Amino acid sequence: MRCFGLIGFPLSHSFSAKYFAEKFERESLRDCTYSNFPLEQIGLLNQLIEQQVNLIGLNVTIPYKEQIIPYLHSVEEEAAQIGAVNTIKIIRNGGSVHLKGYNTDAYGFQKSLEPFIKKHFSKALILGTGGASKAVAYVLNRMGIEVTYVSRIPRNPGHLSYEELTPAIIAACQVIVNTSPAGMYPNTDVCPAIPYECLTPGHVLYDLIYNPAETKFLALGRLQGAATINGLQMLHLQADKAWEIWNS
Repeated sequence: MRCFGLIGFPLSHSFSAKYFAEKFERESLRDCTYSNFPLEQIGLLNQLIEQQVNLIGLNVTIPYKEQIIPYLHSVEEEAAQIGAVNTIKIIRNGGSVHLKGYNTDAYGFQKSLEPFIKKHFSKALILGTGGASKAVAYVLNRMGIEVTYVSRIPRNPGHLSYEELTPAIIAACQVIVNTSPAGMYPNTDVCPAIPYECLTPGHVLYDLIYNPAETKFLALGRLQGAATINGLQMLHLQADKAWEIWNS
């Protein structure tokens, strides 16, 4: 039996296990399983790898996409440039184990965003500064779009707080991406504190959250005429890319 899974904490919001279960059923992959492994601390990773001897691939979600890196034996070049890992290939050779990290979030985000990008787009806001935000910034920069991070307590020069978002800033930033967990199941009644009244049909709002399908962030943007995208296609695309890596 070939085993795969997801680490993070908590994992009640995730659709990954459902996606892979449906994939295995659809493709008659009877020798594969995918499980959630909620780790209350990342230091439990080695214990998990030792206990699950058939485990050969992991996805990584919040809050461990950055914290995981010191526990890996090697990191693929793009993931190293991004500074975050969401996919691990577990290479077992006799009694030795080699963990190699990859980032498939960047691939999933870019492919799902590209149809909405217009040539005149030049600036974007990234809400949140966690591991997923790094893949988003990497993609937007590669597309030639300047990014500004927004968080409740900015810790780096050039970052903004939500209170500092003015109508002029919102007008200048055609793309706004929520990478924070604000609005994720079960806390569906919250949203990032941006001035939604300043949004227009010229804006694109992307929420990495896919549970619920429409977060309050996206619903308020839609009411202003903005194009809205949730993270479900990104989830599927990054999962398929992870599957390629695990089976390469």
